[in-house]
Amino acid sequence: MRETKMRARCAVVLSATMLLSTGWMLSAHSQTPPAGGLNAARQAVDERKAIYKLIGANFKPIGNILKGSAQYDATTIQKSIDRVVFLSGLLDEAFPENSNLGDPETKAKADIWTNRADFEKKEKSFQTHALALQKVNETDKGATDSFKTAANAVAQDCKACHDDYRLK
Repeated sequence: MRETKMRARCAVVLSATMLLSTGWMLSAHSQTPPAGGLNAARQAVDERKAIYKLIGANFKPIGNILKGSAQYDATTIQKSIDRVVFLSGLLDEAFPENSNLGDPETKAKADIWTNRADFEKKEKSFQTHALALQKVNETDKGATDSFKTAANAVAQDCKACHDDYRLK
């Protein structure tokens, strides 16, 4: 039990550190006028990779509940959802035109930039469903059917975007 709590604390500290680092990168980026060239493009790629890594790490406890491999813990889940909602809002600026590097390391397909309207529609759906999950969780405060439905909608948004716009 004590080891589990210690691991949970370490995960929270790591998530907070990553979140603060991402916030620092994003604030530094927003204060500097975007310059053209590879440096600005690479910075955009690095920022979005950090955002998605944090989204994945924070959605994991929710996904574990959906899989039945974890129990609902109100504090952990509320923090996770709040972070996913916050991070989803950062995606609006995570794919500037200059960041289409055609680099397989980014895992971003060029279709993001050639089919921008559909990509942005999927992004908005993810943001909307994350907010809906946050509201359901605030009301239900448990792994209810409504919670699972809302969480599955977020997971399906991730899958839809990965299927269409992420290299395998």
